Amino acid sequence: MRVFRKPDLSIANVSVLFPSWEALVIVPNDVVFDRNYTTPSSLFCLFDTDEISPARFTGTMSFPDRNTYTCPLPKRVLRRLPFRQPVLTKTPVQSIRPVQPAPELLRWNFIVYEIVETENDVVLLAKGINNRQGVNRSPTEFRCLFGDDIVNGVTTSVTSSVQEVFRCQRPELTEFGQNLVRVSLLIVQNKQVVPSLAYYTPQRKIATGGTKSLLCACTMVYNVAKFLKEWVIYHSKIGVDKFILYDNGSDDDLGEVVNLLKSKGYDVETRFWLWPKTQEAGFSHAVLHAKTACRWMMFIDVDEFVYSPSWASSKPSKSLLQSLLPTNLYGQLIIRCYEFGPSNQTTHPLAGVTQGYTCRKEIENRHKSIVLLDAVHESLLNVIHHFKLKDGYKSKKANIGSVVVNHYKYQAWPEFKAKFRRRVSAYVVDWTRSVNLKSNDRAPGLGYLAVEPKGWEERFCEVFDNRLKHLTRRWFGSRKGRSEFGMVWQNI
Repeated sequence: MRVFRKPDLSIANVSVLFPSWEALVIVPNDVVFDRNYTTPSSLFCLFDTDEISPARFTGTMSFPDRNTYTCPLPKRVLRRLPFRQPVLTKTPVQSIRPVQPAPELLRWNFIVYEIVETENDVVLLAKGINNRQGVNRSPTEFRCLFGDDIVNGVTTSVTSSVQEVFRCQRPELTEFGQNLVRVSLLIVQNKQVVPSLAYYTPQRKIATGGTKSLLCACTMVYNVAKFLKEWVIYHSKIGVDKFILYDNGSDDDLGEVVNLLKSKGYDVETRFWLWPKTQEAGFSHAVLHAKTACRWMMFIDVDEFVYSPSWASSKPSKSLLQSLLPTNLYGQLIIRCYEFGPSNQTTHPLAGVTQGYTCRKEIENRHKSIVLLDAVHESLLNVIHHFKLKDGYKSKKANIGSVVVNHYKYQAWPEFKAKFRRRVSAYVVDWTRSVNLKSNDRAPGLGYLAVEPKGWEERFCEVFDNRLKHLTRRWFGSRKGRSEFGMVWQNI
């Protein structure tokens, strides 16, 4: 049986309006579910217009544990302001009327959404404060508020305000004992409290101790199950010890693939990260959380593969990638990228992206980085591809002839179309809007319509480059019979 906090069919909750016109419903941690009520068809959102929409289970937030669901906003709700929070119910019949008036939906563009408690301070991630790229408000404009309101709460100084990252002094432990306390930002000038989903617990800090991995890889993912085995197996063989995936709301078989890889001995960890357009903040979060587990972190996507021409005659070895890590006062290795096109593929190549995509643009574009976590600046400032470093450290740019990132960016149209519709990029808010059309996150000539351009499969092909294809076939391929040839990631 399902256990409710209240003896009725409704569940008290807090909800946030996402840019996709969905309500993220966050269920309090004192509500207990059984497995029969965590499938998409078993729960519904009831709105103040008497309309319902299905609630899709999207994962569990931590500290404290809270179940989350997303519900599309019905048509009449979109025409009524203000937008009100729905009630989560297990019946599709409109027999439960929400309490009138229901609270307004919290807005994603003005909210504190994450907290990290370090040994020395408390770090908040917040939307809607530093809105302009490269322009950050002074930390003196804010206070960190521990508690539900100014009268009953405790405030501390904000020591850093950069992008979506705000560092706060810890409050005195005696103020709260071991109780769970909401934490937010207070805008000093008008005494406005930013709505918050974050909670502070004095006894909780990032775990320390244990042996650090020399090199980890971190990426933000959405529905990458079909690509993940190839990416993990390849990079594990050349030197990555641990993989950290920030899951941006996947609804494919990602969890099953991760469990399969773990059963084969690969160290793969997923983290709940439903927040839209937060790649930079997510990487800042990863630096804080991974510092006790990893020395170096490689920030690349699942469609990106690090490759060196010098490996052509080598056997796969952990030393291949780890030997590239700089020493002395270098805190970051910058690796430039080659962007590959569809290469006449019309569907996802079954043998993997390294086998199917072999034609690229001639000139490299952008770069990715491998970062010494202890060298990252306290502000955690990053522009996705690299971090600001502490004084005394510097970055090293790798020669493109010695190491490169093969970025399989422009894939077969069905794959690229899915990517088009769901971007985590911080700079293109919505590909279907005619804004920022010259961004490098857009495909040249594609514009803002998810319509396959004529000749897509032949685009972005200026140089045939089979080097990584041949290398991976030698390392990971095997022949079955006279005609069949397969890669190891196809067989696990």
